[in-house]
Amino acid sequence: MTPTRTKLDRGRGALGPALELVHTGRAPTRAVLTTELGVTRATAGAVATELQALGLITVDPRPLAASGAQGRPSHRLGIADDGPVVLAVQVHADGFRVALVGLGGRVVATAPACMTVDADPAQVIGDAVESGARLLADSGRRCLGAGLAVPSAVAEPDGTALNPLHVAWPAGAPVHDIFRDRLAAAGVPVAGRCGNDVNLAALAEHRHGAGKGAQHLLCVATGHRGVGGALVLDGRLHTGSSGLALEVGHLTVDPQGRPCHCRGRGCLDVETDPLALLETAGVTPDPALSPLDQARALLAGSHPEDRAVREAVRQLVDRLGQGLAAMVNVLNPDRVILGGLHRALLAAEPARLRAVVADRSLWGRSGSVPILACSLDHNSLVGAAEVAWQPVLDDPLAALAG
Repeated sequence: MTPTRTKLDRGRGALGPALELVHTGRAPTRAVLTTELGVTRATAGAVATELQALGLITVDPRPLAASGAQGRPSHRLGIADDGPVVLAVQVHADGFRVALVGLGGRVVATAPACMTVDADPAQVIGDAVESGARLLADSGRRCLGAGLAVPSAVAEPDGTALNPLHVAWPAGAPVHDIFRDRLAAAGVPVAGRCGNDVNLAALAEHRHGAGKGAQHLLCVATGHRGVGGALVLDGRLHTGSSGLALEVGHLTVDPQGRPCHCRGRGCLDVETDPLALLETAGVTPDPALSPLDQARALLAGSHPEDRAVREAVRQLVDRLGQGLAAMVNVLNPDRVILGGLHRALLAAEPARLRAVVADRSLWGRSGSVPILACSLDHNSLVGAAEVAWQPVLDDPLAALAG
């Protein structure tokens, strides 16, 4: 005779979806979890109890009922404060950052940032992983995965950095293999995943930041140099057939403009990044400082009083608006979020930027797409954590058994 299936047996396939709902803040109570999963209240309760037993979430059986609420108040769900973590690493043009990140995108611990990038990717990735290993040892937390964000398109499935234009790495550097090997050498026995920094920033913003609730989210951002883009569709990154989709930095916005690394001219990558703002404003960049920090300081200190800075901002806003309009026409997103210097340009000239996009996009006048600023600090670092958490979100039992 076949044994009667328990509520948890029936809901075991819902563990991953349930954890993702709590992880992204979309199921703050057991009642909402029941509705979102489309299961019975008893099954949702069994699923929540199992996730709590795994040390991933908390279930508060004594919630406070809202004033005037009808019926029995539902149990509150949250992330376990002392739960497992993942190791997140971000390499950028001016150094690297390392953090331990828990569920919910919560940064648990960080290491002092490194401000130089070695020309050998194995050296800088190894240094970052060793820093992370020390963080893990000090924390005493269980580590379930590791993620790496790099300033380059990353080809799938081999994990090679095809165009690390803003760091002195060779094209085609095997960053995934290097990351895996350095994790093993540092005694961090977890799988490593890697991706482009803007892709991972978009994923983090979709789950925890300005992109929450969007079905078709377009993210465009400047790093310390250059421009990147990413698209999140129904909660998943759209990376194309081999991981190379959304290289939006190479949209032409001024055919007579600056020469670009791609051998074109006037691309977003060289017309709307921090170096472009400094140059357009007549400011000589200090090679010892981050171009992004210098551009932000220029905006904070001189805009809008300084005419040269004001005109430079408007020129970059117009070029950025042209590029965004082209992307809106092709991709039809329901939300656009801007990061890095682009976030500061939006803050400086919000009406002008939105007007350029509306004027040049096919559907701008009939229903403009919301254009918002990214809201997370270090979103690429949080995004690196997100790809590390993904196997746990897909199958919590298998991930914790490994």
